[in-house]
Amino acid sequence: MTIYIAREASKVWRKVTTETMVELALLRDKWGLLLAGVVFQYVHGLAARGVHYLHRPGPLLQDLGFMALPELGQDKGYLSESIFSSIFISFVLWTFHPFIYHSKRFYTVLIWRRVLAFLVASQVLRIITFYSTQLPGPNYHCREGSKLATLPPPNNVFEVLLINFPRGILFGCGDLIFSSHMIFTLVFVRTYHKYGSKRFIKLLAWFMAIIQSLLIIASRKHYSVDVVVAWYTVNLVVFFVDSKLAEMPDRTNGVPLLPLSTREKDGRLKEEKDSRLKEEFHKLLNGNHGDPTDRRQRAQMNGRHDEDINHTHSTLSDAAANGGGT
Repeated sequence: MTIYIAREASKVWRKVTTETMVELALLRDKWGLLLAGVVFQYVHGLAARGVHYLHRPGPLLQDLGFMALPELGQDKGYLSESIFSSIFISFVLWTFHPFIYHSKRFYTVLIWRRVLAFLVASQVLRIITFYSTQLPGPNYHCREGSKLATLPPPNNVFEVLLINFPRGILFGCGDLIFSSHMIFTLVFVRTYHKYGSKRFIKLLAWFMAIIQSLLIIASRKHYSVDVVVAWYTVNLVVFFVDSKLAEMPDRTNGVPLLPLSTREKDGRLKEEKDSRLKEEFHKLLNGNHGDPTDRRQRAQMNGRHDEDINHTHSTLSDAAANGGGT
């Protein structure tokens, strides 16, 4: 048993190291766009922190979702966060599965480059939207009477730049239209729907996205409009951005994505040459050398030649017989 575990661990380690070398080579080429996407996540958080200074609490707006869904209460707010965390963690782990599993359909660096492009495009629209109009927040800490509903003017620029992480993110107000949780959820679900392989998980992911939407409204963390706008905006953004990006190579066909070095190219050319020589050698041994078309033409010519010989032989035989009769 110990030997088996050691052998399997060695195989996994070889897969991880091999995949790491491949992904690092891709990262050296694509690091700029990846870094820009990661930095923009901070910019998005900074914008959400900034709009909190502009937020003014007020009475809740009339909302069809609030009328249809019973209020869960402040102590049940963790339900939507639990669904979101499970989707987030599952997606992140899935994007790194090429490091361990033998079957691979994509490169981790390339899929995160694509995901970050979807996120950034959606978040740009979100920032423009929630700065255009500030709605009174429906969440409990954003209502009238809460000390967290408004923020005093910052004492210095560092107070704004540090965004009071993570408290400033968890207890933000004013960044409503449209839901940031739904941006991440829909981008992750759509990405798995395209590049994932398990039909059941695809259906489960969409189901969880719907459940999370309802829980967000029932928890009064967002108005219904924040969730509804997220559903059609993010899907349209992903559709548009995805159509503009180059399609990722499918790793299942076994074609290498990375350019080969001169030594690797020479080695591959030598292998191809040796393979052709072996194939020609086997043809010679089996008597199948040459073009099949030429072989067919030679066979037809040989057939006609045999017919002519037989015809001549038959004529001579008839002549001899007639001569003998006279």
